[in-house]
Amino acid sequence: MLSPSEFRDRYPEDELVDELPDSPVGSLRDLQYLYGKLYTLATTGGGEYAPYLTPDAARDLVDTDDSLIVVRVDISGDEPQLADDARGPVLVTRYTEDLIQQVGHSKYPAARGIDHSITHQAGRNSDPEKLARYAKERLTKWATDDVVATAASEHPDGWVIDRLAELGTRDAALEAIEEAVVRALGGESATALLTVQVKTERDGDYRWPGDIAAFNEAMRQRKLSKLVTKNKADDSSGDATDIVTGRPSRTVGTAEDPQNYFLGKQLEKFPGLDIENAWRAHPISEDAAVTVMNAEAFVEACTYRTFGAKVYYLPYFFGRLTPERVYRLYEMLCSAVEDGGDVTPIEQAYMKERELDDADTRLRFYVSAVMPHQMSRYDVFGETLNGRLHYPKELAFTHNRFVRDASAFNSDTDWTAPLPKNDKWGLLSVNDEQLHAVSTGWYFYQTFAERDDAEADADDPRIEALVSVLSGDAIAVEVLLEEYVARIIDGESDDDFEGFPSFLVASQFAQLCALADGELELLKTNDPAKSQITREPTYGRLTMPTLDEILIADGGSPAEQKLESFINETPALSPAHDDDEDSVTSERRGAFLLGALVGDIGSYQEYSEDRSTTLVDQYPVKSITRARIKKVTQETVAKTLTLSLIHISDG
Repeated sequence: MLSPSEFRDRYPEDELVDELPDSPVGSLRDLQYLYGKLYTLATTGGGEYAPYLTPDAARDLVDTDDSLIVVRVDISGDEPQLADDARGPVLVTRYTEDLIQQVGHSKYPAARGIDHSITHQAGRNSDPEKLARYAKERLTKWATDDVVATAASEHPDGWVIDRLAELGTRDAALEAIEEAVVRALGGESATALLTVQVKTERDGDYRWPGDIAAFNEAMRQRKLSKLVTKNKADDSSGDATDIVTGRPSRTVGTAEDPQNYFLGKQLEKFPGLDIENAWRAHPISEDAAVTVMNAEAFVEACTYRTFGAKVYYLPYFFGRLTPERVYRLYEMLCSAVEDGGDVTPIEQAYMKERELDDADTRLRFYVSAVMPHQMSRYDVFGETLNGRLHYPKELAFTHNRFVRDASAFNSDTDWTAPLPKNDKWGLLSVNDEQLHAVSTGWYFYQTFAERDDAEADADDPRIEALVSVLSGDAIAVEVLLEEYVARIIDGESDDDFEGFPSFLVASQFAQLCALADGELELLKTNDPAKSQITREPTYGRLTMPTLDEILIADGGSPAEQKLESFINETPALSPAHDDDEDSVTSERRGAFLLGALVGDIGSYQEYSEDRSTTLVDQYPVKSITRARIKKVTQETVAKTLTLSLIHISDG
């Protein structure tokens, strides 16, 4: 695959424009098609048959010993025969970089069955006898395949394939091939590609499959035949408008899909669904379908496994494609392939943005989570085409800033801050891994209720929260608080931990505040009667009255009205309930007023008389019992009278 710099050199802007789709990315299929197009250009180049080849399928065999076994056939005479020159009928050599295009390999990903191309990839460390059988099958199996035979009959050079099939009927030729393969390998097992070289002219050279048009067309037809016969369909194809290119063409209904969205079996059953007419519901042209299949390498590189699901982060640029943005996209995809999955595409995009000091607001991510239930059954949820770098990046920054600056985690005095920090707790420290935590879902794993990822389900709120943050959608605060409480309760049943989970609660508080940031607006409420937690409150402007304004002629105060209003509006204290049967509101009201009086006197003693021991210290709440309440009342009333007389005498 070409490096980003090689890709730029190989495809200048004027040439790249001709290869790009005409319309902007508007669906998952559009994005898969774009990925497949870039992969094809970077591996096999352009051309009619380029999308059908799989050059990376045997990439690990390049420059390894005995990695290419070639059956050499001469069909330049009246009868087909094995080569009788110095090299002999079978050549065992190295599969090299310059042979990749010439062998024209097209892999068929199936446990049983031959590859689409005449070139076939054997299993690892196959013994000589098995490799000899595969070599013979180039003539006996591939050349006689029904689809290949039909393609040969319709192609001007199809006679080349017919001659190979004819040679495959001769036992002597097959025995010679087997003996030559076993002898060349010296009894050793090997991992190899098996192919042919064909001489079609008496004075000509032996030609590779990639140089023979009939082989390429037969390979193409074999691959296309698999796109219309999946799930027991006989021929799910027809003429329609291609959903990718928008052009009329022959479309297929059971094409393979890198994400199993349109081919995998679903959990639901649809009565009357006709697989033969699947092309009507999801028409995609033959060439576009194959190009989409080629997107798999890039699609798989942009995934991350978390919460028992496979999360896809597929970058693209919103709007009409330009060569420069395509160059940048290709660079992102190459980085994802080389990185191996340790860093999400979100983080890679951020690092590139920081490196270039250039934020492209058109950068988007297709984000979805796919959960496999069985080998071929999948559940898709949390899907969006509007994932952005802005939201996870700003959430990570906001969280770090809150922990660093908020008074809840910091103190300007010698006193301990209300909430703890801890470098071992990711949400209680300022760290550079916060973006990784957000983009992988670890951010919510630390605070939400714990679940068994092996039994994960589509309603997992951690995945819903992850996809919401990546796309900038708000999370319901009710869901957030439910998860917080469930996690705390789970911790209480853990025998390894005792006491109050202060670090956990502090982490949840920091997360809640970061999500509630007014700039991000990542919290909402599902209850229409409630105000948004992120809505900035409005307060009336109040001017503090002077002492003369507060005093009333009879010595009363406006506070009296507030106290009376509070009592009347509180059911447990209101006189309106005094006549109810078994009512104790009057006793409660008396105890409440006594407590208010004790607190008021205590405040006066502390702030006006600068006393270190006040009435509140003398009569703490826990000391007031039924037996002592009469004495406390007498002492409090007496203290009130004393202070009043002192105030009058000073006055």
